[in-house]
Amino acid sequence: MPTRFIQDLQIHQEVIVEAVNECQEFLWIATADIKDMHILRGKRSIPFLQRLSELVDDGVSIRLIHAKEPGPAFRKDFDRFPNLIDGMEMILCPRTHFKSVIVDGKVAYSGSANLTGAGLGVKSKDRRNFEGGILTDDPELVRPIMAQFDTLWIGDPCHSCQRKQHCSTYDELIGD
Repeated sequence: MPTRFIQDLQIHQEVIVEAVNECQEFLWIATADIKDMHILRGKRSIPFLQRLSELVDDGVSIRLIHAKEPGPAFRKDFDRFPNLIDGMEMILCPRTHFKSVIVDGKVAYSGSANLTGAGLGVKSKDRRNFEGGILTDDPELVRPIMAQFDTLWIGDPCHSCQRKQHCSTYDELIGD
């Protein structure tokens, strides 16, 4: 796969439908916003959480970093997939604004699209956001995208963060 710029519905197709569908070991997602999102499966759409649930059932490790609490529709949908409670690790960091999807450490997307219907999901072309990003399997680009995610995941910036009071996972990550 050549490294390339992708945009709009192309992001949904190439990242969420194709790359995530090939996931076998781990899936890391970082997003500023998280909402109930649907994805294409054949000619119909399904909740993205259903696809994540299927990946968990297949033994895929999933990590999600998000900046704010999901809305009520996401929470309601999440409850339909109880295996995600233990099968998907999540941390909330209010400073998270980067968006990335990393599949098995081999393919990575980095761009503007949030984990929402209008971002990574399947909205009609007249209702979706104008998004853009890079999709790559080049190890020289995948590594720094993974490093950004992992640095936040392990809590490196937490000690000096000036928004600790807004972070519900700070004590869990750092344990001061």
